[in-house]
Amino acid sequence: MQNSEKDHNYKEYLLILKECSPYDFSEYSDNSIDRRIKKIMRDQGLNMEELVLKTRTEPDFVEQVVEAITVNTTELFRDPDVWNHILKKVLPALKHQKKINIWHAGCSTGQEVYSLLILLDHLQILDRAEIYATDISKKALEQAKKGQYFYNFNAEKYRENFKASFEGETVPDFDSYFSADADKDLLKIRTDFSEKVQFIKHDLVKGDLPFYNKFDLIFCRNVLIYFQGSLQSKIVERFHENLFPGGTMILGSHESLGGFFKTKFSKNGPVYHRTNSFHFKY
Repeated sequence: MQNSEKDHNYKEYLLILKECSPYDFSEYSDNSIDRRIKKIMRDQGLNMEELVLKTRTEPDFVEQVVEAITVNTTELFRDPDVWNHILKKVLPALKHQKKINIWHAGCSTGQEVYSLLILLDHLQILDRAEIYATDISKKALEQAKKGQYFYNFNAEKYRENFKASFEGETVPDFDSYFSADADKDLLKIRTDFSEKVQFIKHDLVKGDLPFYNKFDLIFCRNVLIYFQGSLQSKIVERFHENLFPGGTMILGSHESLGGFFKTKFSKNGPVYHRTNSFHFKY
């Protein structure tokens, strides 16, 4: 298939998907969208014509397509050096506050949400935190609310990441936060932690924000890489508007800011602070 024909097919399909659902993927990365639509067709045994027909006639199938397009990978304490920086440099500056507002945008299945809760608990400021976690995927949010994950394959890596995130600190007991059942291949976060978070279905691309808070911390890790540059800018602008001056934005390790936003955020290590009259200092 020629590239022009391929592009025409999937871009035409995105218009149909937009007509049949509240979702607009037109500004997602071309390569990402093309790859995921191909996978949907392959997994379902469909050609493009059949894919279009099912999308027009089967609402439940539309939700399956959305889940497949927006799938994200995440893990507990991914990139431990980032979490160690947050533990030592970012969170201590919030210890004087009576209330700490946090938004995890594109939270996926919740592992990073719980990673942060553990750091907050370690610093004894979890009780002051109000935490929102949003994602477009209903399925991902359901798993995030349960706070339970496959364990046996990831057990060693999760424990290593956990330990490395507390480098230079007294490392807490991993098992004080999680219950593990090797026979059921299950790792589950403490119930009081999963009940601490407000999980909300939200389309970061076009949906109005489901809250009116401004935030001290906004996490959006490994989400922007799936968007075209124009959409990345729109979302970063939204984050900027919803951060307190000096508030912190945490992106993925392979995501960065350019152009206009370099004047709106100052980069400190792996995180970004909203600049204004207040400049964040360590």
